[in-house]
Amino acid sequence: MTRPLLALAALLGLAVALGLAVGSAEHPTREIVLEIRLPRVVLGALVGAGLATAGALLQALLQNPLADPYILGISGGAALGGVVALALGWTVGLGASTVPVFAFAGALGTTALLYWIAAAGGRAPPHTLLLTGVVFNAFASSVIVFLTTAVDLSRVAGIFLWLIGSIRVVDVWVMGGVAAFVGVGLATGIHGAFSLNLLSLGDETAAHLGVEVATFRRRILIATALMIGASVAVSGLIGFVGLVVPHLLRLVIGADHRVLVPGSALLGAAFLVCADTLARTLLAPTELPVGALTALVGGPVFLYLLRRELSRLRV
Repeated sequence: MTRPLLALAALLGLAVALGLAVGSAEHPTREIVLEIRLPRVVLGALVGAGLATAGALLQALLQNPLADPYILGISGGAALGGVVALALGWTVGLGASTVPVFAFAGALGTTALLYWIAAAGGRAPPHTLLLTGVVFNAFASSVIVFLTTAVDLSRVAGIFLWLIGSIRVVDVWVMGGVAAFVGVGLATGIHGAFSLNLLSLGDETAAHLGVEVATFRRRILIATALMIGASVAVSGLIGFVGLVVPHLLRLVIGADHRVLVPGSALLGAAFLVCADTLARTLLAPTELPVGALTALVGGPVFLYLLRRELSRLRV
């Protein structure tokens, strides 16, 4: 069980080393490496770990292989909070931290609203959470479009760049907050890994085997909300990571969440660090949106691996 995790940890180490060594500067100074590249690499690793872990947890929680950090509307709420701050030019004494704070507040508010509506009948079954999230995502997207068209052009560019996803250096206290929330979510997922294995057999079976399904689902939902909110708050909407990374690991190491949850964190971190390194160096000094690059690079790889696995099952 430890070998795959050690291999993934080594892969993350290589990704970090690559992110620190590669850049547009031909002769990077100590200040460039430590003050610009290192914080960006660390933030990319945290966001990648948060999104991938949240995807793995949601796919087990909702018993749906298509579940990802964006399907429940939590990311839509975070995006809405960030866009509101950008569109209205609010600072409220927070300076550069205003957008992450509003985005995180939007994610938590959405989670509370999501669970309040979905649990109106006394519990929150997976299909109800799913439908509520899809509807709220549509609502949040409509409000974002309205705000974007209502503001002046000078702010539209900033909103667009934030929405398409990017890894940028943020305040050290903001980065510390992201690390704390991702850490809490990851610890919750690892602690509940065995219950996630049972939950994948169905709610009724898990309940018979001792899992308090409603309480456990609430705990995992809060953990994923913390990770998604913190990640989207500092990076905008970076798709693909939370959907595909857990699937790639399942194809390679299986569906045991005791390995899958920490493995998703490690692979998600390595994947996004590599993607961000490519985004800032491929067409340097022009920087590509990392959210578009993750889908562009990862999509074909995932389809190839999936087709290879299906071909193997036919044999």
